[in-house]
Amino acid sequence: MSFKFEKLIIWNKSMDFGESINTLAQKFPKEEMYNLSSQIRRAADSIALNISEGSIGQTNPEFKKFMNYPIRSLAEVVTCLHKAIRRLYITESEFKTHYEFSHNLMNMMVAFRDKIK
Repeated sequence: MSFKFEKLIIWNKSMDFGESINTLAQKFPKEEMYNLSSQIRRAADSIALNISEGSIGQTNPEFKKFMNYPIRSLAEVVTCLHKAIRRLYITESEFKTHYEFSHNLMNMMVAFRDKIK
């Protein structure tokens, strides 16, 4: 037995992404604990949370509209990644890895949203 969102590739990838961002944010300085570190973690976690929330009890048009929330959360994560690299909290390689994953996930979520009738 499972929920239908658990079968979605975008949900599974966003779950993995949230864990990766959590690990990355642990490298941020302590003074960022309640600022950028918290913000990037919450934004990354909200991607999977919103996908699952939107998939339950919604009509397809409502789910399609709801899919804008995780897309916006992912854009927020990307901005946080830019802040982190500018503040030298992460390496160029870490930025590039997470940025590329973000770009691919964004494309997948937009395509998924656009296929919902």
